[in-house]
Amino acid sequence: MRKLITSITNSSICDYLSKQLDTFYPDENNINKISLLEIVNLAMENIEICFSKIVSPYYIKNNNSYFNHLNGDHYCSFLYQVSRRAYLKNEIDIATKTFLLNKLLFGIDVFYTVDLPKHYIFVHPIGTVLGSGAIYSNYFVVYQGVTVGSNYNGIYPKFSNKTILFSNSSVIGNSEIGENFVLGGKSSIINMAIDKNKVVMGNFPNNKILNNEKNGIHKYFCLKDN
Repeated sequence: MRKLITSITNSSICDYLSKQLDTFYPDENNINKISLLEIVNLAMENIEICFSKIVSPYYIKNNNSYFNHLNGDHYCSFLYQVSRRAYLKNEIDIATKTFLLNKLLFGIDVFYTVDLPKHYIFVHPIGTVLGSGAIYSNYFVVYQGVTVGSNYNGIYPKFSNKTILFSNSSVIGNSEIGENFVLGGKSSIINMAIDKNKVVMGNFPNNKILNNEKNGIHKYFCLKDN
């Protein structure tokens, strides 16, 4: 696995985040710096795993994985990881404020109960909403304006490995998505089962389903073990 290098230290990232949380959410429940640093360290461990497979040059520096706190996609992912780790440690105040900060700064709604896989990438995901009841699998790519949500019966989609959701697309309800899947921009799926190795274009119920011949997931991730 590639080693992670960062633009600033974990301690500095913690201070940076703490100032943001105190500025935007200045209630009487002050952030405990010791607890926050522990959560930040856990979040960065997950960022190291997540970034280790990403092949975009923005995520690599001197053959190492690179986290830049001033890169919006990096920081958006970091805030999700902080809110998720805080939730798992029952630090709900930190989890909630960090989730809200992510929503405020980047317009992304990924609640701390959302369980993203080890390997995913946000690609300038402004306006994206990922439902917490969905099942997400490794090598998950999500662009701006994407919606993953439930149907009227509260049933969410299930994704297999190697999924790309392009901008302003939606996957709703009882949808089971096979491996190596691409959903085209401005396309939608509702309560559908999609076989593996498919590209879906257009809106439900008038979708066009094609074979996924380009295997574009390699533009985002290195799938080889390292």
